[in-house]
This record gives sequence, structure tokens and C-alpha cells, in this order.
Amino acid sequence: MSDTENRTEQRLSDLEIKASYTEDLLDQLNLTIYRQQQMIDDLRGALADLRKQLPEAGAATGAQALLNERPPHY
Repeated sequence: MSDTENRTEQRLSDLEIKASYTEDLLDQLNLTIYRQQQMIDDLRGALADLRKQLPEAGAATGAQALLNERPPHY
């Protein structure tokens, strides 16, 4: 093989290696995004549950009365 063919083969081999690493990185990033989306969905559900509990807790403890109460330093 000539020097040009050797360089071309080496460049092709380097590109194949880079493509392989890029594909692996893409798979890892996709998995990370999938896991983050699952976590976001879980957190949204937990937040919705907390928002449902908030009015119930406020009515049960008299939170409105506490808002109208003067702080102790007055």
C-alpha cells in the first residue's frame, strides 16, 4: 500500500472509532434524559399531592388566624 492509502485507512479507522464513542455517548445521554424526565414526573406528582393537602391543612389548623396574628416583637 502507498503512503496515501495508509493515511486514508488510518483516518477511516479513526473516524470509525470516533463514531463508536459518539454513539455510546448518545446512548448514555438519552438514558440520562429519560431518568431525569422520570424524576420530573415523580416530583410533579408529589407537588400536586402537596398542593391538595395544603388547603386541607390550612383549614384544620387555622392558618388564616395565624396570618392575622401580630408577631411577638410588637
